[in-house]
Amino acid sequence: FVRVKLFLTSFQDLFGVSMVVPLMNLHIKSLGASHTVAGIIGSLYGVMQLFSSTFVGCWSDIVGRRYSLLACILLSALGYFLLGTSTTVFLFAISRVPVGIFKHTLSISKALLSDLVSERDRPLVMGRFNAASSVGFILGPVVGGYLAEFEGGFYQTSFICASIFLLNGGLVWMLPWSEENPGNRVPYQDKGTNGFSAKSNNDLHMKSATSRAVTNSSFFQSSWIQVAAVLKKIKGIACSNLWDVFLVRFLMSVAILLYYSNFTLALEERFGVKPLFAGYLMSYSSALGVLAGCLLGPITRLYGHNTYRLLLHSSSFTCLLILLYASAVSLWMVVLSSTFLAFSTTIGRTCIIDLELTVGGNEASGTLLGVGQSVTSVGRIIAPLLSGIAQEFSPCGPPSLAVGLALVAIGIMNANKQKYCSHGSVKLKNQ
Repeated sequence: FVRVKLFLTSFQDLFGVSMVVPLMNLHIKSLGASHTVAGIIGSLYGVMQLFSSTFVGCWSDIVGRRYSLLACILLSALGYFLLGTSTTVFLFAISRVPVGIFKHTLSISKALLSDLVSERDRPLVMGRFNAASSVGFILGPVVGGYLAEFEGGFYQTSFICASIFLLNGGLVWMLPWSEENPGNRVPYQDKGTNGFSAKSNNDLHMKSATSRAVTNSSFFQSSWIQVAAVLKKIKGIACSNLWDVFLVRFLMSVAILLYYSNFTLALEERFGVKPLFAGYLMSYSSALGVLAGCLLGPITRLYGHNTYRLLLHSSSFTCLLILLYASAVSLWMVVLSSTFLAFSTTIGRTCIIDLELTVGGNEASGTLLGVGQSVTSVGRIIAPLLSGIAQEFSPCGPPSLAVGLALVAIGIMNANKQKYCSHGSVKLKNQ
């Protein structure tokens, strides 16, 4: 029941956001902003996401998933409501602040799912969660584009997005408190599993103690307790041995972002196709990504629930497919690479999250997912710069650079094979 609500929430989240985001550049230019100002506002949003994701994820470990998820949803709804009233560039910029800081609803939902399912079933559930999100991402731009045809369409779309977030807030409010409250949470047991690992139980005791301390203190004292606990958790992550896992995530994220960075322009320059075809091809890939999320369960069983081996193979396959795209001499080779790349990237994205939670077994899931999101945000900031430099040499420059970064990530995984496999063995024993 909780999973279904979270899947529905993730679908509605990306459905609402993807209605608005493609129209934002057009709207801010209609308000009289220059390309430079629009770029600066977009970059500020990325920077806010970069620094806030770790803190918000860690905060969810301290105060509980439901409280933090509800706060993020409501504040994001406020941001999109303000966006629907933005008649000046200044109001537009102000509306992006609450969204930039608190739009981490998907990360907290994933942390809640990781709390509720066993480690063995985690890749399967995460794959279905990503599939539900992707469906929203496919349908949202179509609805947003249709509404934009009407007068005042952007404002209507923003208000609809804010309403969707409010609906999500109602769904989260109806979540069973006993399954999420850090003070009352009972380890969830799936059929055929033995419940949480020792790591999860230790985290629950820690959260319970923190919750009692917060409850028995004054407002200001509880705030300081939360801040101190957040900083302590972040310090623990910084001093841990997870640097290689986050580096692999960073390199693969940048590689995939480089692949998509000049996709439309490169297809036009290399094969003379119109941007409409590139849009259809990207929608086709997104639809295949949904299918890949649904097939993740059988694939993980085929690999004996060995997340490391599945991540290594999917990353290697991603590298090979990007190389195929970079060296394509016909449009059909591009379609072929896009078809299989949708599967490999979806599988790899789910596996790297599972590997973070497995290797960082003594850390809290919200903090780990928040740091991982920050790592991806760094990639989103760096990738456009690298893409611009690489495009000076060739339209195939960005994907060629992506191949090199993916090879480095694969080398790091091979160099740390023993560590990943040892954690995988412990994971299997806990099942």
